[in-house]
Amino acid sequence: MKLRGWNSSQLSFNGRGQSLRFLTPIRKTRLFVISNADDGHAYAPVIEEDINTNHAPSSEPETFFSKWSPPKYLWRGLSVLVLAGQVIIRTLKGKVHWRNTLQQLERVGPKSVGVCLLTSAFVGMAFTIQFVREFTRLGLNRSVGGVLALAFSRELSPVVTSIVVAGRIGSAFAAELGTMQVSEQTDTLRVLGSNPVDYLVTPRVIASSLALPFLTLMCFTVGMASSALLADSVYGISINIILDSAQRALRSWDIISAMIKSQVFGMIISIVSCAWGVTTMGGAKGVGESTTSAVVISLVGIFMADFALSYCFFQGAGDSLKNCV
Repeated sequence: MKLRGWNSSQLSFNGRGQSLRFLTPIRKTRLFVISNADDGHAYAPVIEEDINTNHAPSSEPETFFSKWSPPKYLWRGLSVLVLAGQVIIRTLKGKVHWRNTLQQLERVGPKSVGVCLLTSAFVGMAFTIQFVREFTRLGLNRSVGGVLALAFSRELSPVVTSIVVAGRIGSAFAAELGTMQVSEQTDTLRVLGSNPVDYLVTPRVIASSLALPFLTLMCFTVGMASSALLADSVYGISINIILDSAQRALRSWDIISAMIKSQVFGMIISIVSCAWGVTTMGGAKGVGESTTSAVVISLVGIFMADFALSYCFFQGAGDSLKNCV
């Protein structure tokens, strides 16, 4: 073996019948002496520079896609679809952590009843004021209950309940999973042999999709009750007239469509919040941004899904109020 010169970049290996040469990059070191103003002595920092002195090809040529990375909203949107597919597959295979599912069901259901019912009651009274004022002038007092019942069952109850749950539960899901992601607790679950989707995501999705229909039904009942009480006490429309009109206008499909809508909304809230949580990066600031973004995207998804489902469920001219006039 021969090393040609101290600054040479060629290494030669001589065998019995052949000679091999390799080009190696040389690392040059520059030494600077700078006066230190504190004690008058000089110190010499060493600065190393990687310089390829033999002009050998070092790497592949850079292309546009080598520097391009997908936008954050794009790969997060794809993560929602991937996570939804994993949840469906794992649920069909029966790989569900039922104990954690019951805990999340208690959290989404009973612990959210108070705020949902309070919101529904005040929304019902606000709509009653607007409907009664206008319908009384037209002499359609007997149609007030039917209009309120249809509005609550088809749109207000599922949407209002989902908005409250998205603000209360969806933000909590995103914050919890985001904190676990940045603190590498999800990696710890993988090391211990547990699938984070089975333990963290699937129970939340199942709990949300099961609890929201019952919350919607309770909000519908409380909303109608508060509307009837306000109409009777303030505007003089009897409770019996309100309830009779609602009974004539409502059909079983109105309640079933509200339950279906709320179940879809619950799945949207839980999957979006969990997907935003498990894709969190950047420490505490990233957790805050993921939480806010998860709630916003969940609300947008709720409104889009509400339009699509309403368009599919209620087509053509309706005759629900025909019996209430």
